[in-house]
Amino acid sequence: MRRHPTRESAARTYARALPIVPVRARGLTIEGADGRRYLDCLSGAGTLALGHNHPVVLEAIRKVLDSGAPLNALDLATPVKDAFLTELLRTLPRGLADRARVRFCGPADSEAIETACALLRTATGRSGVLTFTSAGGGTESHLDHSRGGVPLPAGVIVEPVQGEGGMVPAPDTWLRRMRQLTADRSVPLIADETQTGVGRTGAFWAVEHSGVTPDVMVLSKAIGGSLPLAVVVYSDDLETAETGIPSDTFQGNQLAMAAGTATLAHVRENALADRAATLGARMLHQLRGLASEFSWVGDVRGRGLMIGVELTDPEGAPQAPCPAPAAEAGAGTEVGTGAGPRAGARAGALMPSGPTRPPLAAAPAFAATVQQECLRRGLIVGLGGPHASVVQLLPPLTITDEQAAAVLDRLADAVGAAARLRGGDTAAAP
Repeated sequence: MRRHPTRESAARTYARALPIVPVRARGLTIEGADGRRYLDCLSGAGTLALGHNHPVVLEAIRKVLDSGAPLNALDLATPVKDAFLTELLRTLPRGLADRARVRFCGPADSEAIETACALLRTATGRSGVLTFTSAGGGTESHLDHSRGGVPLPAGVIVEPVQGEGGMVPAPDTWLRRMRQLTADRSVPLIADETQTGVGRTGAFWAVEHSGVTPDVMVLSKAIGGSLPLAVVVYSDDLETAETGIPSDTFQGNQLAMAAGTATLAHVRENALADRAATLGARMLHQLRGLASEFSWVGDVRGRGLMIGVELTDPEGAPQAPCPAPAAEAGAGTEVGTGAGPRAGARAGALMPSGPTRPPLAAAPAFAATVQQECLRRGLIVGLGGPHASVVQLLPPLTITDEQAAAVLDRLADAVGAAARLRGGDTAAAP
């Protein structure tokens, strides 16, 4: 720990907030070099759908190692790659699977996004890509700016649930409207499923909640079974001669493909997406009790086992909510957002229609204290959202009921401890 900051770049994120030296891990549990055990609800930022060192993943990796197969095969065809593609195509949303092409790229999700954008620029001959945070003055107006001389974009990219943006689910009605708007204008729709995929949100792919079939899906994190892997899945009508240009030396990671195949199959065969939906709904319901117990809790939201607890300053000045991501987005009740009248700025895009109080200011310092109090109690959580004020829960899909109860107990205790450290009345206003 003492040598770490003197040898590595200062560009470290998790190590700053989580002073842990992990030496062993299994499932939800991490053991540090000091012998302490932690419940890991960060799950490698969502890469560990089955938790740490799941037996089916380890078996798949050992099988490749023992076979003598090359560990890097560039973009050559291999039995390991063929098995991965077969399993991946089996899981894709209907309407895309039967006409899908898969492009391997660099193993990071950022590289997959860049690959998808480059693919669409080539396929459409257009340049811009329309993206969303939680704001926008009406998506339709942006797409129709071509009437004023602004060309249509090469594509529109959306996250079905904003992960680092604060665990904000897009309303199903909004996604369906987005699909209609883009289809009517021949603008390809990209679904960024790098963190939402492989059962995380209660469906195998998060777009399935809305019944939307995108033209392109960007996949990373969990599809590698804990190892680096990223792919872009796209409709074959976007295929051009230029899309065959090689993109990355490490697109042939055989160990990641084997681990990914095992993970995809295990999630599918054991209905872990359904399990995530059931357990996630229960956890959201129980966590919303924190909003009535502690004035620091502004909102609890999410989908499946992708949950965010937004912390706000009960004495801070109210701030204007972010506008909805599109003019049609307003019925956030579809995804159960808005735990209370203090819901924070990021949730403004998904709040139910009707009068509400202005959201309170984000509380990043309090969130950091909650994270540290969680760690003291043996619970690892992440922080994200506006000003890093949203506690992120991304437990593995294999979490048991007993483990989920322990996670909720430790988090509630940590919020209470942080509130006491801040002093004053900890109870929420009636």
